Amino acid sequence: MKIINALRQSVYGWIMILRNEAGWQARFRFTRAGLVTALVLFYLFAFLAVVLGSLNYGVPTLGELTATLVFQSLFLAAPLIGIYGTRYALRQRDPVLPLLVPSIYALTFYVGLGALLSLTIGFLLPLLWLAMAYMLFRLGRLAGGWSIGVSIAFAVLTVLLLAGTPIALYIMPAPVPAA
Repeated sequence: MKIINALRQSVYGWIMILRNEAGWQARFRFTRAGLVTALVLFYLFAFLAVVLGSLNYGVPTLGELTATLVFQSLFLAAPLIGIYGTRYALRQRDPVLPLLVPSIYALTFYVGLGALLSLTIGFLLPLLWLAMAYMLFRLGRLAGGWSIGVSIAFAVLTVLLLAGTPIALYIMPAPVPAA
């Protein structure tokens, strides 16, 4: 039941971040164990997204399930690249976990809600991207202590990576046209 409590606390923490309330850090664990908990929840929601997606075409094989979970894992690269890219540009040496752990929880919500939206009302998916951008902007302001411009750049970079990953992976296996 600790995993359910971690999910509940992350929801409360994100509400506090979005409301710009103090004490939001107490809702997350910025340790390796907290990172592992966030990753376990991410993969649980990714698995549930695969199950929801398979309602349209049937139960996936073990290979298809593995490939889909590997694909979902690539979404984790977006906040990593966004966080490390922003920190590198600013030459910051602050700890990464106060940014990374909440961003993985935000990504967990993104995967779960994205699966539901794509099955029901897919044209609302860009609104989910906007919500994710706002969440990451608020995270940059509070956890990173970044200026408005830097936080916007961090949010836009991360959301572009999130939105562009499926498109890039869809295009990659296509044969190269002759010149």
